[in-house]
Amino acid sequence: MIRDPQTFQALLDAVRRFTRECLVPAENEVAETDAIPPAIVQAMREMGLFGLTIPEAHGGLGLTMEEEVRVLFELCQTSPAFRSVIGTTVGIGSQGILMDGTAEQKAHYLPRLARGELIASFALTEPEAGSDAASLRTTAIRGRDSQGEHYVVNGCKRFITNAPQAGLFTLMARTDPSDPGAGGVSAFIVDADLPGIHLGRIDRKMGQRGAHTCDVVFDGVRVPAGQLLGGVEGRGFKTAMKVLDKGRIHLAAVCVGVAQRILSDALRYATERRQFGQAIAEFQLVQAMLADSRTELYAAECMVIDAARRRDDGAHVSTEAACCKLFASEMCGRVADRAVQILGGAGYISDHGIERFYRDVRLFRLYEGTSQIQQLVIARNMLREVQP
Repeated sequence: MIRDPQTFQALLDAVRRFTRECLVPAENEVAETDAIPPAIVQAMREMGLFGLTIPEAHGGLGLTMEEEVRVLFELCQTSPAFRSVIGTTVGIGSQGILMDGTAEQKAHYLPRLARGELIASFALTEPEAGSDAASLRTTAIRGRDSQGEHYVVNGCKRFITNAPQAGLFTLMARTDPSDPGAGGVSAFIVDADLPGIHLGRIDRKMGQRGAHTCDVVFDGVRVPAGQLLGGVEGRGFKTAMKVLDKGRIHLAAVCVGVAQRILSDALRYATERRQFGQAIAEFQLVQAMLADSRTELYAAECMVIDAARRRDDGAHVSTEAACCKLFASEMCGRVADRAVQILGGAGYISDHGIERFYRDVRLFRLYEGTSQIQQLVIARNMLREVQP
């Protein structure tokens, strides 16, 4: 759903210029330093990018799902690390508050998130609870003392994106130890500066330098009872799944944007690189790789826009979101692989950047639900539709 085409086109044009003029020239610096320049982060704040999905009533842009994915198509035609700066705040880190938070929680946190004053992280994954998210072991035990009702949180979260920069965590923890399943899980808004929160060393990853993850240890952290998301226990897993459904469409759009950039670079190289007296783009086998990539990219783009429109219309899109995440992330990997092949030896060295993208996009098939988890989600939803 595009609400005001003229205003939205102006936003797209601004994002496109920002990506081309500010982000792309900084790619090598980010890859070498493993850090996003502060000036770029500040520019993102000033453009309102931290508030893309936060309602206007709370200081954000309040984009629809379709508007969000179209912005991502433009913003992500560069290193994925730049999108990661805002990704958890506009996505999984804030959406739980937006979907299920109380009026007080929304009023307190969403304006600060929209301004980029706080970066939000989503603390779900654990050393023994990855794809099997409902089996998490972090506990939040309710108690009362002279300072009032609270929860004491103990546990460890792993691979938490933006944890080193986070001002708050949307935390999933078990409030009912007698219930080992999803029903015992609750969600909390946890300020990152509370005593007892410790960060592990920043993970050394295959790719996406500049986007940081690490362990987050909660050691007897006292969380006020008012920080229980929505004020109701036992809804955490449902909140997480709703957040991830939306996040999967978001990530599929990221895959489309990055794949567009990779294919553009490969096409340009193929038209400039000459062998046997002609541009290698004239060779039919190279053309086949380009054509396959363009076809799959177009299919993924259409899937993402369709799923986004369905969500804007109020439809339940768990299956469509999983289809988008599965196809787009696998597509992006194949496009990157073909790009390396088209560039040949040049694609294997860092000068052209294709090898960096090849490593960067490998993560898309892993986080926020592996490809295999997406397959299970799709198949199980299909079975529910035919079973009485």
